[in-house]
Amino acid sequence: MAEETKKPASDETTPATTQEVVVSDVPVPEKESTPQSEPVPVPETPEKSAVLVPEETEAATVTEKAPVTESASFKEESNKVEELPNPEQKALAELKQLVQDALNKHEFTAPPPPPPVKEEEKKPEAEAAEPVAAAVAEEEKKEESEPSTDAAPAETPAIAEEPPVPEAVVEEKKETPPVVVEEKKEIPPVVVEEKKETPPPADEEDGSKAVEEIKETIVEVTATSTAPVEETAVPAEEVPATEEDVAPEEVSIWGIPLLADERSDVILLKFLRARDFKVKEAFAMLKSVVAWRKEFNIDELLEEDLSGLGLEKVVYNHGVDKEGHPVCYNAFGAFQDNELYQNTFADKEKMNKFLRWRIQFMEKSIRNLDFSPDGICTFVQVIDLKNSPGLYLYKKELRQATNRALQLLQDNYPEFVAKQVFINVPWWYPAYYRMINALFTTRTKSKFVFAGASRSAETLFKYIVPEQVPVQYGGLSREGEQEFTIADPATEDTVKPASKHTIEFPVTEKSNLVWEARVVGWDVCYGAEFVPSAEGGYTIIVEKSRKIAAANETVITNNYTAPEAGKVVLTFDNQTSKRKKLVYRSKTKPSD
Repeated sequence: MAEETKKPASDETTPATTQEVVVSDVPVPEKESTPQSEPVPVPETPEKSAVLVPEETEAATVTEKAPVTESASFKEESNKVEELPNPEQKALAELKQLVQDALNKHEFTAPPPPPPVKEEEKKPEAEAAEPVAAAVAEEEKKEESEPSTDAAPAETPAIAEEPPVPEAVVEEKKETPPVVVEEKKEIPPVVVEEKKETPPPADEEDGSKAVEEIKETIVEVTATSTAPVEETAVPAEEVPATEEDVAPEEVSIWGIPLLADERSDVILLKFLRARDFKVKEAFAMLKSVVAWRKEFNIDELLEEDLSGLGLEKVVYNHGVDKEGHPVCYNAFGAFQDNELYQNTFADKEKMNKFLRWRIQFMEKSIRNLDFSPDGICTFVQVIDLKNSPGLYLYKKELRQATNRALQLLQDNYPEFVAKQVFINVPWWYPAYYRMINALFTTRTKSKFVFAGASRSAETLFKYIVPEQVPVQYGGLSREGEQEFTIADPATEDTVKPASKHTIEFPVTEKSNLVWEARVVGWDVCYGAEFVPSAEGGYTIIVEKSRKIAAANETVITNNYTAPEAGKVVLTFDNQTSKRKKLVYRSKTKPSD
């Protein structure tokens, strides 16, 4: 029996075909217009409700008429400044200068400047000031014309009779000005200027000319007397704004102070790449994000207790990919649970709480990234589209809430996605994808990977090792204490259609062999036996051959303590017409 089913693992080297794996654009279902009742506006773009990805919104200019089966995979650029092309280095330097200027001027936190006053609004104010000035002038004339025992008023009628006035009177006028100044202290200073500007009367001049000069000076003084009023109306409040000794403000984003060190360069590069290295647009986006974070109270949101919503299985982080990127799983099929759905989307308050929870989850995930030039500062997103037709077409509240969350993530978290893998893609999606394909740029589309239900696990294994993939998606990672951990590497293999496949584990005498294995989709027969190395030894059945149905989707774990040296042989009998993905691992422990 053992000799008939035994096949070396080295014989099974046939590569797997990938015709059902589609690597291309974004899975964004139907267009959705923003309901007027929503507190946060949703753009009228193709629906992306199941894709909670912080990716920038981009409009593509290239259309693809033929169905896409494979596209160039996105490769992350370097974050080391010295490795950037010269144009990108120059753009980064320009953006840093703009940021520095903004920090010096406190533009990130300063309130917006008041709207400029229109000239039409200034005219009524000027017209209102004219009567006041005229009234002041009239009062001054009355005071001058009234009889008084004072020296200054007594001189006024003498000026009208200038021809007969003797020289002694002229000399008295020269001596009297200091007295006039002292007596007129309470009178506006313009009167003093009037007296100074009035030339001394000459014997050869007519009295009428002197009177005209006095009238002219009075008009000029009254006109200038309103100027000090306007000058005093402009307070000295503008003086502090002209001070240049104010220290630059400090602004942090995702826990990294801007321009503090090289980590800031990595953040600024995200904004530049999101805007195709257009410096002014990147700077405008940065200022918008800083303002939004202040408005949304991100720092307080991080401390807010949003546990107990039951969303831990909807969006969660689990393991890393082969390059070390954290992997975030989005499984919106969980909302098929009506109780969870009602608790999350029954009213606007609950929807807003879900939105805050999603942003909080994103913020906490980002705080675990490494923003050093050599670090990992992006995620791999896995979006499970299982049960998506019902969710998209009939779950209106879910569609609205996830659209709102997506819009915030797109606008305020640029370039945080290294790869998006869509699994369990429904049958109708390829046709729909061809319709919305042209909405995205080549850069955006190169980050997306699509796989149907039968190729989901195989597609995930291209980017994530099996021991890091959750068991529900075809991997070996399970919750709780297990014999194996993610530190124990697994091996991938293929079981050919209508054939048997065997795996051999050598064992020594009195050693304890532990193994676990699974076939994605199972529907195969599995058995295990021990074959001793000594000639004439008897084969021992460890596990009797049995068929494991597709519905089971379990990981088989077992162990065997060998009485003598030999090998443990696992047999997988695939009688279907489809090849099967096999994943297994083992380790040997000393027996007690």
